[in-house]
Amino acid sequence: MHVEPFVLPSYDELALKEQRLRALVRGYGRCIVAFSGGVDSALVVAVAAAELGHRALAVTGDSPSLPRRERDAAREFARGIGARHEFFGTHELDDERYAANPADRCYFCKSELYGRLIEAAHERGFATIADGLNADDLAEIRPGRRAAAENGVRSPLAEAHFSKGDVRELARCLSLDVWDKPAAACLSSRFPTGTAITAELLERVERAEDVLIAAGFRDCRLRHHGDVARIEVPSDRLEAVVAMREPIVAGIRVAGYRHVSLDLAGYERGGVAAPPSASNVIDLVSLRGSSSQDGISMMVKDETNA
Repeated sequence: MHVEPFVLPSYDELALKEQRLRALVRGYGRCIVAFSGGVDSALVVAVAAAELGHRALAVTGDSPSLPRRERDAAREFARGIGARHEFFGTHELDDERYAANPADRCYFCKSELYGRLIEAAHERGFATIADGLNADDLAEIRPGRRAAAENGVRSPLAEAHFSKGDVRELARCLSLDVWDKPAAACLSSRFPTGTAITAELLERVERAEDVLIAAGFRDCRLRHHGDVARIEVPSDRLEAVVAMREPIVAGIRVAGYRHVSLDLAGYERGGVAAPPSASNVIDLVSLRGSSSQDGISMMVKDETNA
């Protein structure tokens, strides 16, 4: 399993940040937490449930871009800590601007979600909507932040100066089983910018990626390139994919792809933004009959010398 590296905070520093976080959340009074299922928003849900009880509601946006496995995990997490939790159906795919998959696609998705949450807040008497943005996220280009700002969404982790490392460490201290969960993103992130997104293609990607997860690759991405499925896993797991290539290829072909490739550059967040270099990608079918260890070593060497 691969989790992004982070620096452990000192106990005193983390304790002060936790106090600040809890005070912020208590001040919300009645709060809806936009809960994606990741460790960041999960921590906010846990703190809100502890500080506000029934006055806190976790809401997960449910659409074809949310993998069923993530839907199930979000439900089980909320149930396990006794948090109120609901799914709200969202319809971002009905928005042509979202479906066209521009660089700021996330803005339209978050605008749809936050619009739904604001309606619910007004109807049900919630004073605040919060998300799981942390302080490290502020350094990244995130179109969804603009939607959050436009809709008055609070980010208690960022406001309490929680880094990603702080989030994971406090989640571990609170015995939240998602503390080491790899970073996740919606299925629409598997498509290159400008490739139109449909419910059918999202379902294909989900079925293919489930093949990898069932094979034990918890931290992976299945990138969509027309008839080609491009597998990304951490570099230290490349040989394992090659060793299991036959059932993986068979499963991904059943999901609807004609060709299955492995990206030798390894998994990188945001790696779908640009087409992969031809020297970085191998056809797993072509390896049939070769030694997996010798084959992968040779291909890494070839890619390095290219």
